[in-house]
Parts: sequence; C-alpha cells; structure tokens
Amino acid sequence: MPDADDRATVAAAEAVALVTEAAGAGTLYIVPTPVGNLEDMTPRAVAVLKAVSLILAEDTRTSAGLMRHFGIETPMSSHHKFNEHTACAHVIERLLGGEDIALVSDAGTPGISDPGFLLSRECRRHGVRVVTLPGATAMVPALVDSGLPCERFFFEGFLPVKKGRATRLQELAAMPVSVVIYESPLRLARTLAQLAEVFGPDREASVSREISKLYENTQRGTLAGLAEYYAANQPRGEIVIVVGPAKDLQPAKVHKNKYRDD
Repeated sequence: MPDADDRATVAAAEAVALVTEAAGAGTLYIVPTPVGNLEDMTPRAVAVLKAVSLILAEDTRTSAGLMRHFGIETPMSSHHKFNEHTACAHVIERLLGGEDIALVSDAGTPGISDPGFLLSRECRRHGVRVVTLPGATAMVPALVDSGLPCERFFFEGFLPVKKGRATRLQELAAMPVSVVIYESPLRLARTLAQLAEVFGPDREASVSREISKLYENTQRGTLAGLAEYYAANQPRGEIVIVVGPAKDLQPAKVHKNKYRDD
C-alpha cells in the first residue's frame, strides 16, 4: 500500500496534468443558435450574447438578423473556417485581457461541423475558461425522429468529398450502431445511391430536412428506396441522413477511389 509520500507525489503529478485557468482571463461562451425556428433560442443564450463584449460569428450577415430579432447590439466579428487559424491569436489575447467573448455559427452548435474546435483548443492551451451552452442541433431531432435505434449512435457529419470517401463508407457500413450523416441537397441523391451500394440496398434509413422549419420533413425507408425517391425529387434545405445499424451484414467491397469527386 502506498505511503503518504507516494500519495502526495501522485496528487502533485495529477495537479500538474490539469490545465490551470489563467488569472484574470475572461470566458469564451460557445452559444448554439436555432437551426430554423427562432423560438428555439434560449433566454440564457440571449442573455449571454447581450453581456459579452464581442460576438464571433461564422457569417455576420446571417447572424445580424438573429441579433436584431432579439435586440442584441453587441459588436460582431467574422470567425469562419477561412480565417480561424489566423484569428485565434487575437481572440486569445483579448480573452487573456479579461474580456468575455461569445462564438456562434450560422445555425446550431459551433464546433459540430462548423468552426469552433480550433478556438476551444487554444483556450484550453492558454488556460481560458470555455462555457458551452446546451441548445439547438440538427442531428438529435433527426436521429430520434428516424425511428431507428438511438440509444447508441455514431455521428459522422459530412463525408469526405474526395480522397478516402469509399474507404470511409466501408468503415461506416460495418458499424453496429445508427450512423448520422450531414449532406447538402445537391449531393443527396448521389450519396444515398453510394450508401445503398456499400451498406446494402435494404438497409433502413431516414432523411430529414428543414429541421424545425415550416416545411420540416422526414422520409423513412430503405437506402435504395430513398435514393430512388430523391433522384426524382430534388430536396431543399439542410439534410440529415440516419442509417440504421449493421445486422450481420458484410459491406460491399469497392475500389478506394471509386467515389472520389475530382
């Protein structure tokens, strides 16, 4: 049994391994915004956005309408995938200086298939506190609405468009849990056809679009049936595909470059 000195040494090592918050630093708030229905905005999210000194927005033009609707007059600055690598240092400097800053995306929770991870990581490295508010996301309503098993699931987000797509599809096809995929309406029919080929045409799936909006819709069926339907019916809006778990199925073997979009 370790003695008191040994326990003290272990405790000290664990303390060193923890990230220490920087004294006097502000807080980065990661704030979800509605994916469609403005009534999904929480009072806490509004209060935070009014209280911080700066709002980092994926697209300030898109977020401007949301801010006007809720009477939020906090200054905004662009923070998106094309500038986040260079913008992080300045944001961290302001946070270390004691300012509270919020991060929002165009819709949903920042960091989930949207910018946010890099800034959150840099905050961790510099000892800046990060508070993520619970709130809107498209994947959870789509998953629950699918009628497919949802006690355990795998969130893929957007599939690789070019390199590695075929390999990734084969990996996902063998998963024993439901798989959640984001897709654009222009690529939906093609992606469903590829899923049917690799996962099997009879694999159960659903396609949800326009989550929480007026024309919200979920189509359920087999991958082959959904591929056929959307080949004839061009959808609009943001798309969430949910594919049911593998049931002793062997995914079809395809060449690693077959689905590469050159």
